[in-house]
Amino acid sequence: MNIDWAAIGSVFGVSLVVTVGMVALFTLGIKGLSARERAVAQGNSAALAVTAAYLCFAACAVAVAYGIHLIVAKS
Repeated sequence: MNIDWAAIGSVFGVSLVVTVGMVALFTLGIKGLSARERAVAQGNSAALAVTAAYLCFAACAVAVAYGIHLIVAKS
């Protein structure tokens, strides 16, 4: 049995980058929602922050759905 170490390293690298990217997107979404809370407390509008937060959460949902699609398609 031969182990393809390059393939294992590639999978590890891609999964690490995707994980960090997903955490960053989700964090930006949370930050956008907290900006909305601050703007509402100050009486300002935060439409851009809310839109950015929803876009970040939507991107996270699309990435998760794509990952599930990859898992199901390979089965």
